[in-house]
Amino acid sequence: MPLLLTETDVRRVLPMADLIDAMAAALAEYSGGRVVQPVRSVLSIGAERNVLAVMPAALDDPPAAGAKLVTVYHRNHVRGLPSHFATIVLTDYETGALTAVVDGRYITEARTAAVSAVSVRLLARPDARVLALIGSGVQAQSHLNAITRVRKLHEVRVWSPTAAHRRAFVADARNRERAGRARLVECESASAAVRGADLIVLATSARTPVIDDADVDDGAHIAAVGACRPAEREMPTALVKRARLFVDSRAGAFSESGDVLLPMAEGGFGPDHIAAELGEVAASRATGRTGPGEVTIFKSLGMAVEDVVAARLAVERARAAGLGQSFDLA
Repeated sequence: MPLLLTETDVRRVLPMADLIDAMAAALAEYSGGRVVQPVRSVLSIGAERNVLAVMPAALDDPPAAGAKLVTVYHRNHVRGLPSHFATIVLTDYETGALTAVVDGRYITEARTAAVSAVSVRLLARPDARVLALIGSGVQAQSHLNAITRVRKLHEVRVWSPTAAHRRAFVADARNRERAGRARLVECESASAAVRGADLIVLATSARTPVIDDADVDDGAHIAAVGACRPAEREMPTALVKRARLFVDSRAGAFSESGDVLLPMAEGGFGPDHIAAELGEVAASRATGRTGPGEVTIFKSLGMAVEDVVAARLAVERARAAGLGQSFDLA
């Protein structure tokens, strides 16, 4: 019978360290051409241009097939609700029968950060110790959790436009010891957070650049996870042009990423500026960082294969642990 997993169930069986390894393998499968995955279908809903996206994927190793339905409602914070909701449906690889319905909100949050952690592991300098978080929402929280799994941080700097939000983030991180022994710093500006940082996470809802090229030091690594539509961007053209650029999916980047498409439209660079997909680096089929002074950027859009692999792992572990609720649609 199919299994229903709540967010609580998923959190119990998907520790971040395991998810990082699972995402590295999924990225390698995708970039190796062993995943069937179209670019997501996106509907714009209402005057606020809220989003409903459909994201299917199938792969042979591990054998899995399914799809995620995800919504992004920009003003949900006013309603006291998360901006993102998601549900993942898995089907049997051999028969197509429904095998599971999995809450995807936490999976979306966690797998995004896990993939960024893969980018840090593969592209950042080994001695990177200072992290700048631009944004203070759930993605910033999850990225702090993930990146501490792959680098020993000395300092974590936090900036977002609302002072109360960044203060609350720092207080919560201290209380929960999410940064380990790293010093937590609330910054008054994005520039103050970014200058001198080895690692920079852009996790905002911004539609225009939130950092300046001049503030990014040589040798920094940037994981940019916001700005997932063609008219939105978090980084200026000069910064993206200066850096060695990596993406999760070339097809996705050329269809959806304003951080790639807008600089191309401005004549900043051409399609060949993308050095590689992260999965190609994970599989040792492409070169990552080429020197300590190089700026590297990983532009993440999120892929259905990440959701399907994460959900499959959650279902496998939940069944073994006796978690979840079986149901029968008949």
